Amino acid sequence: MDHGNHDMPMRCSMNMLWNIQIQNTCIVFRSWHIHSNAQFVLSLVIIALLGVAYEYLRVLQRKLDSHITSFAPRSHARSPSRSREDATLLGGKAVSGAYTSESRFVVPPTYRLLRALLYGLAVFVSFFLMLVFMTYNAYLILAVVVGATIGHYAFNPELLPQAGDKGMACH
Repeated sequence: MDHGNHDMPMRCSMNMLWNIQIQNTCIVFRSWHIHSNAQFVLSLVIIALLGVAYEYLRVLQRKLDSHITSFAPRSHARSPSRSREDATLLGGKAVSGAYTSESRFVVPPTYRLLRALLYGLAVFVSFFLMLVFMTYNAYLILAVVVGATIGHYAFNPELLPQAGDKGMACH
């Protein structure tokens, strides 16, 4: 009597302990189901590239903030009506912002939207990488770390101490 149905698809293996399983591993989604070693290697590369992309997003956020603050008046005069003809972007539009009573530069709405979109994308990628990490698969964890390391090396050639730099934090 044959009880085995050999036509049944293989199920995702969900481990809650450290593992090195390759086949039948599902990465974050049931549809990202690994059936072969080649799929696993491709998945490792994709995950490492996500780690690199996360580091790039962090650098891009800092560069955008630096770009925005470069247009802020340098003195404490708080003169938002001061001419800023030299403060233009590629489109030729001047960045206009104002200081509040607490000497904080108020970011113009367009830049606030851009900053928010970059922040949201960075949060999404970081949480996605956290979910990959939570597969407890040693190879996938290593891919996240290798990607972050490569990204940090590639996109952070200068030492720029930043207050609030959180590293590879999820959020």
